Amino acid sequence: MTATSPASDTRRKAGDVWRDRSFRAVALVAGLLVLAILGLIAYATTAQAWPAFRQTGFSFITSDKWIPSQNKFGALAFIYGTVVSSVIALVFAVPLSLGMALFMTELVSGRVRRWVTYIVDLLAAIPSVVYGYWALTVFAPPAQRFYKHIADTIGTLPGLSHIFGGPANGTSFMTAGLILAVMIIPIVTALSREALATVAQDDKNAALAMGATRWEMLRATVFPRVRTGLVGAVMLGLGRALGETIAVALTIGANHQITSKVFQPGDSMAAVIAHEFGEATGVHRSALIGLGVVLFALTIAINMLARFVTNRTAGAYKAVVRA
Repeated sequence: MTATSPASDTRRKAGDVWRDRSFRAVALVAGLLVLAILGLIAYATTAQAWPAFRQTGFSFITSDKWIPSQNKFGALAFIYGTVVSSVIALVFAVPLSLGMALFMTELVSGRVRRWVTYIVDLLAAIPSVVYGYWALTVFAPPAQRFYKHIADTIGTLPGLSHIFGGPANGTSFMTAGLILAVMIIPIVTALSREALATVAQDDKNAALAMGATRWEMLRATVFPRVRTGLVGAVMLGLGRALGETIAVALTIGANHQITSKVFQPGDSMAAVIAHEFGEATGVHRSALIGLGVVLFALTIAINMLARFVTNRTAGAYKAVVRA
């Protein structure tokens, strides 16, 4: 063993302290830069949308009348369409994504897992305009016939007629929601897979050795530990669905209405911006930017809700573990 002098130890410690402080400073600047960018985006868009906000007031959110020729701008129908199509996407995407993540982490291994992972990741690389064009030209015509069959059968039942009844259209809330589901499946699946992979195999083997079935092992050992990650994956997929533009613009139908029937056409905030922004001027242009501000605020609210839910879930799990 070689002895080191006190002077070299002092220099080494001083260098370590300098590197630690430099790392903290860089991390702090990076974090503040992200906040500054978000603040600048919010300020710039709100400033440009202010003429429409000033003219319409709170009715910009509460009204569903969007008539640019009469300077009437109400975003409620677009907010409704954005939320409905995103919820439909979650209803279909979350079970499929969770099932695929469990399949990749619990049921297969080796070459099959790599191929399935590659295919799922490949879905995320397809441009949204390709999804939209495929849905409009290939998926929508047979979907309309299938929707009509559902409307003629299930749609005639009391209660369900308010959701599945009425005339069916190929471009509708349902079609937009299904395309969004396909688009967010890779995101939710990848994040869910990473969350499930964090559970140690020894813990799973211990549960199986005690006589638990595979489902009991998942319910008692895996799911309680990864609930936070799964909620985060779902919320991130929801954020992607809320902000999607081209695919929704091609498939939702561009009809400014609020209806509970999912086979009817509607519109979303991102879609109407894509449709009308190129020809808009004056207050109309400000109103479209205002839709972007509302969408931005809705996305921030969804992320804050996700953070709240994940913190509550993590706190509940820690309390159970301590008990």
